[in-house]
Amino acid sequence: MSDIRLIVGLGNPGPEYQNTRHNAGAMFVESLASRFNCPLKFESKFFGFTGRFTLHGQDIRLLIPTTFMNKSGQAVAALANFYKIDYTQLLVAFDELDFEPGIAKFKIGGSSTQNGIRDIVAKLANQREFLRLRIGIGHPGHKGKVTGHVLGKAPREEQEKIDAAIDEAIRCIEILIKQDLVSATQRLHSFKAE
Repeated sequence: MSDIRLIVGLGNPGPEYQNTRHNAGAMFVESLASRFNCPLKFESKFFGFTGRFTLHGQDIRLLIPTTFMNKSGQAVAALANFYKIDYTQLLVAFDELDFEPGIAKFKIGGSSTQNGIRDIVAKLANQREFLRLRIGIGHPGHKGKVTGHVLGKAPREEQEKIDAAIDEAIRCIEILIKQDLVSATQRLHSFKAE
Protein backbone atom coordinates (compact mmCIF):
# COMPACT_ATOMS: atom_id res chain seq x y z
CA MET A 1 0.00 0.00 0.00
CA SER A 2 1.33 3.42 -1.00
CA ASP A 3 1.47 6.37 1.40
CA ILE A 4 0.63 9.07 -1.18
CA ARG A 5 -1.24 11.88 0.59
CA LEU A 6 -1.01 14.74 -1.92
CA ILE A 7 -1.55 14.60 -5.70
CA VAL A 8 -0.70 17.76 -7.61
CA GLY A 9 -1.58 18.57 -11.22
CA LEU A 10 0.56 21.23 -12.87
CA GLY A 11 -0.66 23.78 -15.38
CA ASN A 12 -1.00 27.48 -16.05
CA PRO A 13 -4.01 29.46 -14.77
CA GLY A 14 -6.62 31.25 -16.84
CA PRO A 15 -8.94 30.45 -19.73
CA GLU A 16 -6.25 31.08 -22.37
CA TYR A 17 -4.26 28.09 -21.04
CA GLN A 18 -7.17 25.76 -20.35
CA ASN A 19 -6.90 22.53 -22.33
CA THR A 20 -3.40 23.29 -23.58
CA ARG A 21 -0.79 20.55 -23.63
CA HIS A 22 1.10 22.23 -20.76
CA ASN A 23 -1.97 21.71 -18.55
CA ALA A 24 -1.98 17.92 -18.86
CA GLY A 25 -1.18 17.57 -15.15
CA ALA A 26 -4.11 19.80 -14.18
CA MET A 27 -6.34 17.81 -16.55
CA PHE A 28 -5.28 14.64 -14.75
CA VAL A 29 -6.21 16.01 -11.30
CA GLU A 30 -9.53 17.38 -12.64
CA SER A 31 -10.33 13.92 -14.05
CA LEU A 32 -9.24 12.23 -10.82
CA ALA A 33 -11.46 14.57 -8.79
CA SER A 34 -14.39 13.86 -11.11
CA ARG A 35 -13.84 10.09 -10.91
CA PHE A 36 -13.99 10.17 -7.09
CA ASN A 37 -16.71 12.86 -6.81
CA CYS A 38 -14.27 15.20 -5.11
CA PRO A 39 -15.17 18.88 -5.56
CA LEU A 40 -12.25 21.24 -6.08
CA LYS A 41 -12.44 24.65 -4.42
CA PHE A 42 -10.12 27.62 -4.51
CA GLU A 43 -8.12 28.20 -1.32
CA SER A 44 -5.99 31.34 -1.42
CA LYS A 45 -3.70 30.19 1.41
CA PHE A 46 -2.68 27.23 -0.80
CA PHE A 47 -2.50 29.28 -4.03
CA GLY A 48 -4.75 26.87 -5.87
CA PHE A 49 -7.76 24.59 -6.12
CA THR A 50 -7.85 21.82 -3.53
CA GLY A 51 -9.91 18.76 -2.78
CA ARG A 52 -9.90 15.80 -0.43
CA PHE A 53 -11.17 12.24 -0.74
CA THR A 54 -10.54 8.79 0.67
CA LEU A 55 -9.34 5.90 -1.49
CA HIS A 56 -8.95 2.42 0.00
CA GLY A 57 -8.80 3.99 3.47
CA GLN A 58 -6.11 6.50 2.45
CA ASP A 59 -6.79 10.22 2.98
CA ILE A 60 -5.69 12.02 -0.21
CA ARG A 61 -5.56 15.73 -0.96
CA LEU A 62 -5.61 17.17 -4.47
CA LEU A 63 -4.04 20.43 -5.61
CA ILE A 64 -4.05 22.37 -8.86
CA PRO A 65 -1.89 25.46 -8.33
CA THR A 66 -3.23 28.73 -9.71
CA THR A 67 0.26 30.17 -9.87
CA PHE A 68 2.03 30.04 -13.21
CA MET A 69 3.88 26.81 -13.89
CA ASN A 70 7.30 28.17 -12.88
CA LYS A 71 5.91 29.14 -9.44
CA SER A 72 4.17 25.83 -8.66
CA GLY A 73 6.39 25.18 -5.66
CA GLN A 74 4.74 28.03 -3.76
CA ALA A 75 1.39 26.19 -3.75
CA VAL A 76 2.85 22.72 -3.14
CA ALA A 77 5.03 23.87 -0.23
CA ALA A 78 2.15 25.83 1.36
CA LEU A 79 -0.21 22.84 1.37
CA ALA A 80 2.43 20.22 2.22
CA ASN A 81 3.79 22.27 5.12
CA PHE A 82 0.32 23.08 6.50
CA TYR A 83 -0.80 19.42 6.53
CA LYS A 84 2.68 18.05 7.39
CA ILE A 85 2.89 16.02 4.18
CA ASP A 86 6.38 14.73 3.51
CA TYR A 87 7.89 14.88 0.02
CA THR A 88 7.82 11.06 -0.01
CA GLN A 89 3.99 11.28 0.20
CA LEU A 90 3.75 13.55 -2.85
CA LEU A 91 2.82 12.74 -6.46
CA VAL A 92 3.11 15.48 -9.10
CA ALA A 93 1.50 15.07 -12.54
CA PHE A 94 2.81 17.11 -15.47
CA ASP A 95 3.24 17.22 -19.25
CA GLU A 96 6.22 15.36 -20.74
CA LEU A 97 7.69 16.38 -24.09
CA ASP A 98 9.81 13.23 -24.32
CA PHE A 99 6.77 10.90 -24.50
CA GLU A 100 4.35 10.86 -27.38
CA PRO A 101 0.64 11.41 -26.67
CA GLY A 102 -0.98 8.27 -25.29
CA ILE A 103 1.88 7.40 -22.94
CA ALA A 104 2.15 8.15 -19.22
CA LYS A 105 4.81 6.91 -16.82
CA PHE A 106 5.70 7.07 -13.16
CA LYS A 107 9.16 8.18 -12.04
CA ILE A 108 10.71 8.81 -8.64
CA GLY A 109 13.05 11.76 -8.38
CA GLY A 110 15.84 12.74 -10.69
CA SER A 111 16.45 15.97 -12.51
CA SER A 112 13.93 17.64 -14.78
CA THR A 113 13.86 20.45 -17.30
CA GLN A 114 10.15 21.01 -16.52
CA ASN A 115 9.91 24.42 -14.81
CA GLY A 116 7.12 23.43 -12.43
CA ILE A 117 9.09 20.45 -11.16
CA ARG A 118 12.23 22.57 -10.77
CA ASP A 119 10.34 25.11 -8.66
CA ILE A 120 8.77 22.41 -6.48
CA VAL A 121 12.21 20.91 -5.84
CA ALA A 122 13.55 24.36 -4.90
CA LYS A 123 10.63 25.07 -2.53
CA LEU A 124 10.97 21.63 -0.90
CA ALA A 125 14.56 22.37 0.17
CA ASN A 126 15.96 20.51 -2.87
CA GLN A 127 14.16 17.28 -2.01
CA ARG A 128 13.69 15.75 -5.46
CA GLU A 129 12.87 12.14 -4.60
CA PHE A 130 9.09 12.49 -4.90
CA LEU A 131 6.85 10.50 -7.24
CA ARG A 132 6.02 11.99 -10.61
CA LEU A 133 3.46 11.14 -13.24
CA ARG A 134 4.72 12.20 -16.66
CA ILE A 135 1.94 12.54 -19.24
CA GLY A 136 3.15 12.44 -22.83
CA ILE A 137 2.36 15.40 -25.08
CA GLY A 138 4.99 14.76 -27.77
CA HIS A 139 7.83 16.95 -28.99
CA PRO A 140 7.38 19.34 -31.93
CA GLY A 141 10.72 18.23 -33.40
CA HIS A 142 12.69 21.43 -32.93
CA LYS A 143 13.50 23.19 -29.65
CA GLY A 144 12.49 26.55 -31.14
CA LYS A 145 8.91 25.27 -31.46
CA VAL A 146 8.56 23.95 -27.90
CA THR A 147 6.89 27.02 -26.34
CA GLY A 148 4.20 27.22 -29.01
CA HIS A 149 3.71 23.47 -28.82
CA VAL A 150 3.22 23.20 -25.04
CA LEU A 151 1.06 26.33 -24.87
CA GLY A 152 -1.08 25.17 -27.80
CA LYS A 153 -4.08 22.87 -27.81
CA ALA A 154 -3.57 19.37 -29.17
CA PRO A 155 -5.49 18.35 -32.31
CA ARG A 156 -8.48 16.10 -31.54
CA GLU A 157 -6.71 12.81 -32.31
CA GLU A 158 -3.74 13.73 -30.08
CA GLN A 159 -6.03 14.95 -27.29
CA GLU A 160 -7.94 11.66 -27.38
CA LYS A 161 -4.65 9.82 -26.82
CA ILE A 162 -3.69 12.15 -23.96
CA ASP A 163 -7.15 11.62 -22.42
CA ALA A 164 -6.79 7.83 -22.75
CA ALA A 165 -3.40 7.95 -20.99
CA ILE A 166 -4.94 10.07 -18.22
CA ASP A 167 -7.79 7.55 -17.81
CA GLU A 168 -5.31 4.69 -17.55
CA ALA A 169 -3.19 6.68 -15.07
CA ILE A 170 -6.28 7.14 -12.86
CA ARG A 171 -6.82 3.36 -12.84
CA CYS A 172 -3.17 2.99 -11.90
CA ILE A 173 -3.54 5.46 -9.02
CA GLU A 174 -6.11 3.06 -7.56
CA ILE A 175 -3.58 0.21 -7.92
CA LEU A 176 -0.85 2.40 -6.40
CA ILE A 177 -2.94 3.18 -3.32
CA LYS A 178 -4.44 -0.31 -2.88
CA GLN A 179 -1.35 -2.34 -3.77
CA ASP A 180 2.02 -0.75 -4.50
CA LEU A 181 4.11 1.32 -6.92
CA VAL A 182 5.57 -1.75 -8.66
CA SER A 183 2.14 -3.09 -9.65
CA ALA A 184 0.91 0.36 -10.73
CA THR A 185 4.08 1.00 -12.73
CA GLN A 186 3.95 -2.35 -14.53
CA ARG A 187 0.42 -1.66 -15.70
CA LEU A 188 0.91 2.01 -16.65
CA HIS A 189 4.21 1.48 -18.43
CA SER A 190 2.70 -1.25 -20.61
CA PHE A 191 -0.09 1.06 -21.80
CA LYS A 192 -0.06 3.04 -25.04
CA ALA A 193 -3.17 4.62 -26.50
CA GLU A 194 -3.63 3.88 -30.20
